[in-house]
Amino acid sequence: MARRVLGESNDITLRMRLIYARALYRDDSATIDDLREAVATLEDMEPIVRRVFGTSHPTVKTIEGRLLKARAVLRAREETPSPAA
Repeated sequence: MARRVLGESNDITLRMRLIYARALYRDDSATIDDLREAVATLEDMEPIVRRVFGTSHPTVKTIEGRLLKARAVLRAREETPSPAA
């Protein structure tokens, strides 16, 4: 809703998306799809934040770091075999 009301490049929208992605990849019970969504959200945000804030802005660095973490969590989860049902 924030994207629709405030716009994709709005500071509040970007911060909300950042928090959402972080919540997804830090959740121990997140599914593989949740982790993929977190990575996709951060990947989608990165060029927008660079354009809006500039490459040296702290938010750009934050997104880069969180994207690395989210990818690592996703990779680890994909490599871990599922428990037998």
